[in-house]
Amino acid sequence: MDPLSLVMFGLIAVLIFFMFRNGKKRQQAAQEMQNNLQPGAEVMLQSGIFGTVVSIDDEDNRLTVRTGESTIVVHRNAVGQVVTPVQVADDAPSVAPDDDPEFGEHLPDSRQAGDGENNDTDQDDRPKA
Repeated sequence: MDPLSLVMFGLIAVLIFFMFRNGKKRQQAAQEMQNNLQPGAEVMLQSGIFGTVVSIDDEDNRLTVRTGESTIVVHRNAVGQVVTPVQVADDAPSVAPDDDPEFGEHLPDSRQAGDGENNDTDQDDRPKA
């Protein structure tokens, strides 16, 4: 075989490698978008219509989308992108941070001098006329 044929086969092999790699990335992105489809998510359909997902029927691959005052039933693949996904709440209850002062810690006074209230620093010792 001549060197030109080897280079040509090498380029074809690299082209095929990148085609498969790009296909996997697309599938991964589509799967991530399908996972983000939950009721309450704002989506844009491929036709350019924006709406909010109301319900999902997995058996028939249908979505009920509310846009403005109307609801539309579309195929699940009609979603072009998820604009704002729904935040999934954790099952574990969140614990508030401990805001209690440590023993002996001095907390600043919540009233600032000059806020219109009669603080000790605002009062004058002069008699009122």
